[in-house]
Amino acid sequence: MSTDDPSPIVDLAQINLNAAASSSPLSLRLHDALRACSQAVESGDFSGSDSAVAAVIDLLNSAADPPQSDAESVVPDARVCEELLVEVQRFLSNPPNQALDVHIRVSKEPTYFILLFHGLAKVFVQIQRHHVEQVKAALPIILQVLRAISSDCHEEASDAINILFEAAIRIGNSMQEMCKRVVEGKKDELRAMLGLYVLQNIALISRSRQKSIVSRCGSLILQFTKFLPFCGFSYFGLITGSSLASATAVISKGDGDGTIDCFSLTMDGAALAVVWGHISDDIAETAGEQLKSVLREIQNNQTARWQAIGTLKYALSSNDYPWELKSNTIDLLLSIMDGCNTEGSDDNYLDFSGFVPSLFVTLQAIEMIMMGSFDASLRKKAFTALRRVISEIPSSHRFDILKALIKNSVSPSLTAILIDLVRAEILTEKNQKYVRNVKDAQFESGSHYSSWSSQALELVELILKPPEGGPPALPDHSEQVLSALNLLRFILIRESTGQTNQKTVLSDKVLQKAYSEWLLPLRALVTGIEAENEKDNSELANDIFCALNPVQLVLYRCIELVEDRLKHS
Repeated sequence: MSTDDPSPIVDLAQINLNAAASSSPLSLRLHDALRACSQAVESGDFSGSDSAVAAVIDLLNSAADPPQSDAESVVPDARVCEELLVEVQRFLSNPPNQALDVHIRVSKEPTYFILLFHGLAKVFVQIQRHHVEQVKAALPIILQVLRAISSDCHEEASDAINILFEAAIRIGNSMQEMCKRVVEGKKDELRAMLGLYVLQNIALISRSRQKSIVSRCGSLILQFTKFLPFCGFSYFGLITGSSLASATAVISKGDGDGTIDCFSLTMDGAALAVVWGHISDDIAETAGEQLKSVLREIQNNQTARWQAIGTLKYALSSNDYPWELKSNTIDLLLSIMDGCNTEGSDDNYLDFSGFVPSLFVTLQAIEMIMMGSFDASLRKKAFTALRRVISEIPSSHRFDILKALIKNSVSPSLTAILIDLVRAEILTEKNQKYVRNVKDAQFESGSHYSSWSSQALELVELILKPPEGGPPALPDHSEQVLSALNLLRFILIRESTGQTNQKTVLSDKVLQKAYSEWLLPLRALVTGIEAENEKDNSELANDIFCALNPVQLVLYRCIELVEDRLKHS
């Protein structure tokens, strides 16, 4: 078995400079054939380009599979194969003629690239030196083609697209074969590149707009999944990010040419690889995984759960992935959360601040599904996931995240849902009779309730007295106004009926502010709208009445409660 040449590495630029002086006849013929392709494409003669493409493929095949009749050429010439690969790379990445971009934009069939990928896969296997450098030169071009062609895939072209990815699998097989021919240091880098290449392809396949993506694309995912164990990628490592971090570090260590940039969807692919394993037992088995065991390991590890929730944002937040996959991603998220019990665990007090940004994006992605899906069952499932993830957040951070979600919400309906969750949190925290010991500090349920209630009043003010000035936008924002009023009423009743040990939340000063700055201006607004509405008998007027009626009822109840408290203070 041969290994990498121990002599100093010669980069592709140097090879290109030497090519003109030492090119083989086959390389010169390939150069002419590629130039003919370019001329045909640039002139718009795509029918003429077919024969030129055929000539290119024949030349690549003749190098990888020499004619049996030629005794001296039965064994492929590694130097010639390397020259041909360099010639193809130089042609595809040549900015002046851009043959590649033109053909991608005009061609509706990926046949041209299917044949080219098959040729490159054959040539890859024959390379005897500078394996990593050759792959680094070719992969960005290959992935550019796959991304451009697959992003404009229509249902009628889906079969050809699938064949294109099958050709991409052959390139993966060739890279795996190349790993047998390199020394250990280079083998790690080549294997890492293969792993990222696989994840990039899984993400690209998952963007398919084909109907029933699971049934149409499952076999392709299964074939790419078989590379994961070889690359050292486990489901646990993929969903927590450790496998990807290791592979990226290996490539970035000696990456002065920006190769890592072509793997922009690998985080998506890492999340989706596990999602596909959750969809299909066959895919999980191909990855060498028992997913139930992986889930149990995550459920018993607080940090791993936070990492996993954060990783799934890549599959949930992008509009490029179909609803079918988003639904399966929610299923996986719920599976992760099932059986988790962190009460009393020291893991509760791990540093959570570093996980806040990624979990926040995941929560926003779940919100998008709740508001954007036409499937009622998916919306309901997404809401369950939202509540589960929020409950996973340490209480010391939970209110701040809910407040941030409310501030960033652009939907009155969503804002109302989030405010209702705050109300539920106050009730939950009050009913949990526990004392937590963290170092020398003690947190009792009474003070915890007080903190949540006082912070909740900030949200009431945010809705009833918008920071941008003016009263709430009624009737458009009636849902969130109603939820804010219900939250205020909830706090007032709990304190008025003695359901809490502390009554410091609603001091006279706070009550007076709520009365004069929130409730009375809102009553004036509602009364004015109601008076205008009485003059109109249209359907719109009836809709406005239906929206404002519950707001009015809860508003008057809040005014009564505040007036009563102020009277007896």
